[in-house]
Amino acid sequence: MFSALALALAAIGIFGVMHSSVAHRTHEIGVRMALGARATDVFGMVIRQGLLLAGAGVGVGILGALWLTQALSGMLYGVTARDPMTFLAVALVLLATALAACYIPARRATRVDPMVALRFE
Repeated sequence: MFSALALALAAIGIFGVMHSSVAHRTHEIGVRMALGARATDVFGMVIRQGLLLAGAGVGVGILGALWLTQALSGMLYGVTARDPMTFLAVALVLLATALAACYIPARRATRVDPMVALRFE
């Protein structure tokens, strides 16, 4: 139950950061669209940015978890302290969650009207 709550909080946090990033970059996205960027290019840019941040977080988390495995080994039940399948499964679930959380802000970025974004400032 705690892991589901942590995953939900991570998804909400990633969604919030990406939503804010897209909102702050509306002018830049509008310029890109006005200069000929396709919606798929903008979508890919936002997804790539979100997955890059999530990947960096997963990497730091795995390094931290490997460093703390000896302290936590007495609390684990049914797995070894450095079980590679557990680390891989958790990393993939977190990256899939990040991808899902980035989807709505990326779709919003593709719907930016270049004229409205350029007049915004």
